Amino acid sequence: MNFEKRDIILIVGLLLFMIGLIPFMAPIYAVLIAIAMYFGIKFYVGIRKKSVEKELGEGICLECGSKIYDQKCPNCDSLNEKL
Repeated sequence: MNFEKRDIILIVGLLLFMIGLIPFMAPIYAVLIAIAMYFGIKFYVGIRKKSVEKELGEGICLECGSKIYDQKCPNCDSLNEKL
């Protein structure tokens, strides 16, 4: 598996959360809750990442902040053509 730095931080955080739950419930339930949280967070991040990529398209113009279509900014390139 190829872990990124944020995956390791997530695992460490959930491990500490799991250790914090152990005094209040059986260890197996704490493990199951931590595993469910891990996959829930990974699922949410995956969906959010896809929606941001879909929203951005090819990128954002640095001058005006508009979405770029066909490698051109609709605002800035139309202004440059008029001049």
